[in-house]
Amino acid sequence: MIGAIAGDIIGSVYERHRIKTKDFPLFSQGCRFTDDSVLTVALADAILSGQNYDKLMREYYCRYPRAGYGGMFRQWAQNDDHKPYNSFGNGSAMRISPVGFAFDNLEAVLEKAKLYTEITHNHPEGIKGAQAAASAIFLARNGRSKKEIREYIESNFAYDLSRRLDDIRPHYRFDVTCQGSVPEAIIAFLESEDYEDAVRNAVSLGGDSDTQACITGGIAEAFYGGVPEHIERRVLKILDDPLRSVTLQFMQLYVRKRIS
Repeated sequence: MIGAIAGDIIGSVYERHRIKTKDFPLFSQGCRFTDDSVLTVALADAILSGQNYDKLMREYYCRYPRAGYGGMFRQWAQNDDHKPYNSFGNGSAMRISPVGFAFDNLEAVLEKAKLYTEITHNHPEGIKGAQAAASAIFLARNGRSKKEIREYIESNFAYDLSRRLDDIRPHYRFDVTCQGSVPEAIIAFLESEDYEDAVRNAVSLGGDSDTQACITGGIAEAFYGGVPEHIERRVLKILDDPLRSVTLQFMQLYVRKRIS
């Protein structure tokens, strides 16, 4: 989970100033946590406490109203009628990493990913993006190879993961849809050598950098057995006390004991 938050923070400064290179300062001045981290921690809180995720998302939105939410989510959070809004935005996949770590079998991961996603993103592509990201984390933390992860995602979600980043990067543009960003985030993981390399791959696409690095970072954390200590320390320092507290509780209960 902290791998997803780290990806969000590292990518946060490049969302509006997109780059096409892996050569950049890992923590630039102005790095911050965004809505990606806030809603990820809210989901971790829901899993830890058993509270309704829709209620917690609204509470976290009120605590962090300037974290950078999309317009449709902002309207949902401020509206008394909290119906889902048929979104296929990548917000569904950015916040889902706790599911991939918390549940003990793939069927439960897929079921919970759908349950927590369709509160807002009830479009089939929004659900698919979340399920793909969560299942990749589950498979990665259970020792599956990159080949096995690729084959599962391609077979079950019809994402084309055969492309290479060097071919994607030159023509890739900012895209907040699941179908236009989640496959690329997974490819960034598949081509990586370690956690840091995975996040650099995601940012270097020059797309929705914080969200794609968040998705990539969660999978990479599971596959590589954690996040480098110097990155984790920096991330925990950037988070405020409430976010840090929930993150550490979730990590202790669900992540550190479960990564193979």
